[in-house]
Amino acid sequence: MTSTATQVRPLRLSELRARSILALLLAGFIVLSGRAVYLQGLHNDFLQQKGESRYSRIVEIPATRGMISDRNNEPLAISTPVESVWASPTDVEITPQQITQLARLLELEPAEVAQRLSGTSHDFVYLKRQLPPEQAQKAAALDIPGVFLQREYRRYYPASEFAAQVVGMTDIDGKGQEGLELAFDDRISGKPGSRRVIKDRRGRIVEDVASIRASKPGQDLTLSIDTNIQYLAYRELKKAVLANRAKGGSVVVLDVQTGEVLAMANLPSYNPNNRDQVDPHRTRNRAVTDLFEPGSTLKPFTAAAALESGLFSPDTVIRTAPGRIKIDGRTIHDVDPSNALTVTQVIQKSSNVGAAKMGLAMPAEKLWEIFNDVGFGVAPRSDFPGEVSGRLRTYRSWRTIDQAAMSYGYGISVSLLQLARAYLIFATDGEIKPISLLRQDAPVAAVRVIDAKVAREVREMLEMVVEPGGTAPHAQIIGYRVAGKTGTAHKLGGDGYATDKFIASFVGFAPASAPRLIVAVAIDEPSAGQYYGGAVAAPVFGAVTAGALRILSVPTDAPLNNVVMPPPGAPAIREET
Repeated sequence: MTSTATQVRPLRLSELRARSILALLLAGFIVLSGRAVYLQGLHNDFLQQKGESRYSRIVEIPATRGMISDRNNEPLAISTPVESVWASPTDVEITPQQITQLARLLELEPAEVAQRLSGTSHDFVYLKRQLPPEQAQKAAALDIPGVFLQREYRRYYPASEFAAQVVGMTDIDGKGQEGLELAFDDRISGKPGSRRVIKDRRGRIVEDVASIRASKPGQDLTLSIDTNIQYLAYRELKKAVLANRAKGGSVVVLDVQTGEVLAMANLPSYNPNNRDQVDPHRTRNRAVTDLFEPGSTLKPFTAAAALESGLFSPDTVIRTAPGRIKIDGRTIHDVDPSNALTVTQVIQKSSNVGAAKMGLAMPAEKLWEIFNDVGFGVAPRSDFPGEVSGRLRTYRSWRTIDQAAMSYGYGISVSLLQLARAYLIFATDGEIKPISLLRQDAPVAAVRVIDAKVAREVREMLEMVVEPGGTAPHAQIIGYRVAGKTGTAHKLGGDGYATDKFIASFVGFAPASAPRLIVAVAIDEPSAGQYYGGAVAAPVFGAVTAGALRILSVPTDAPLNNVVMPPPGAPAIREET
């Protein structure tokens, strides 16, 4: 019997195929060995880099922002260390219970925390910035993988709202946004540094390897502001704005000797420590950025130009009857008409007709020159961001009515800072100086604008303004002689001058015998019944100047019974320019 069987023959590779495979294996081995020698012996940077990427990190070292202080080194802006909590969503390992705990510590909703941690498109997300260190440490104590702390600095403003518009503020990243924080940002911001560290899988630093670049702290900034005078100016301004139901107001205090700004207060104001609730309209430094027509506070410059022209003396009589004058179809009038006034009385009683007649008696160029020389129409170069130059048209374009109106402060616009600086010529015997918001430790150069004799004559006129018979007896100060001028100007609107909206102002200096301080006050739209500069702004001047002179220990130049008010029932000397 014959049977069929399948004979299984073992698979044998031919000798050629076997040698080929062996050669390929040997070649692969040689290539891998060569690559290993190259990477580990000759060029190991690649492997080193890959290895370090697992544990080595470059950490930024934040730079401390420079401190801003007042002239007496009292802090106005300082940086305090805080911690920010951030996460790498791809590395986060967190339970629902931990989300609730973390949200409670960060004062956030659990859903918001979960939403931020769920994103995978970013390796970095802030959970909460600038927390107090003790609060941040409680969050870190939860020991959640992928959640880390980062050291930052938060700006703090001890002066709060009463110096807010001058000092300004920074954003959350420490960049200057307003005021001098913005103006000198490059100087006080500093430069961050960096260092290489080793972190474990939870993001904790376990070893500080090396410093790559040291951080460079920002420079400190010393302002000309005196905190005590600044607070005084803000307090008195706030009282006046509230009492007169005004829209706002500003006060500027200048040091006559140096041109330094000792105080600059504005209302409405804001708290720069509460950045999230700042109204942008309140951050404006009105004394520098807002323009207004100065009205009668410009009359002393008209008088100075008239005296310098040789056409007038302080005792020259100007006929002002019947209290009005018609020019180019427009009527200029006085609130309290007089038949005739001397140049001194024109300033004392603030006569529009008298000022217009003085202005028209001179060439237009003469009036323009004094306005230009004291800085009207030119930015005051205070280094404050947003400072305005005002409006002073060339005399070649003036009509007769323009020249008359300029004489008593209409048709020209200035900032309160410009106006305060211009009054230096009456307080320094005819010279004007640059102004500064930074402390000046060296004498500053002055430029002569008018003759010293003329400056002293106008100063005597300005002293008459605060005496009985003048427009500002409420500007008097016990123990000091005072000189100054009121202004009550209609506000200019879209349809011309408003009949019921005014800027009440007063600019003056003391002691009049040897002036030390210039104080300028402007109250915007007083609406409680009184709106004249002598009734609304002059009392603010008196309170601020009296307090500031005491703070600076300026000697008195008058007896303590020098204040003489008008008799009870006597009519007030009024103006509307």
